[in-house]
Amino acid sequence: MSNTTTCTIVLPCYNPPKGWAGNIVQQVSVLSKELQGDIDVVVVNDGSTKNISDEDIRVMTEKIPGFKWVDSDVNKGKGYALRKGIAAADTDIIIYTDIDFPYTTESIKKIYDALTSGSCDLAAGVKDDAYYEKVPAARRYISKALRGLIKMFFSIPFTDTQCGLKGFTKDIKPLFLDTSIDRYLFDLEFIRKVHAKKYRIEQVYVSLKDDIEFRKMNYKVLLPELLNLIGLILRRKK
Repeated sequence: MSNTTTCTIVLPCYNPPKGWAGNIVQQVSVLSKELQGDIDVVVVNDGSTKNISDEDIRVMTEKIPGFKWVDSDVNKGKGYALRKGIAAADTDIIIYTDIDFPYTTESIKKIYDALTSGSCDLAAGVKDDAYYEKVPAARRYISKALRGLIKMFFSIPFTDTQCGLKGFTKDIKPLFLDTSIDRYLFDLEFIRKVHAKKYRIEQVYVSLKDDIEFRKMNYKVLLPELLNLIGLILRRKK
């Protein structure tokens, strides 16, 4: 890692909202000032069919010195996309979040500060009560139901495994790359691996931006993810 590069931010991208590339440039500029150093950015196109142009890629390449674009022709899911992006990261600290930067700058800085302090190997964002007031009811119920199942079946330090903001040191990068779930439950799989290897995990309370808009939930993925959850439960003592 260079003396001025603080970390890599990895962003999975599937049919992003309009203006997404300019928003990334703006967010990275703000974060660079907060973290007092350059930030590498890896964007993984997970088989998008709209809202991505050569101009978007050109703008990010021009404005972000440490920018990398990773392409995938077929949509395979967030977990798959993040593995591809994290494989391309080569800094000491790696942070991942969503393409629209839904969490506040302060939240990302808290993740970064937890890692640079040396107090943990994985800094996992967790949602406070204010978060649940902002999300649609269906998402809220599914999230809380999953947390109940995690508490029942898994011996890990906390139940809020699905928050979309996490960071970790390069020491545990191989554990992330060893995950196999392609869609949403890769977070739970990753945290189980980190905990099993006795690496240090710190919970960091994070906040959503006030103006964030949630995408419509794709209910077709619920059954495959339920099967993934059952698979993790069956393997939990192995």
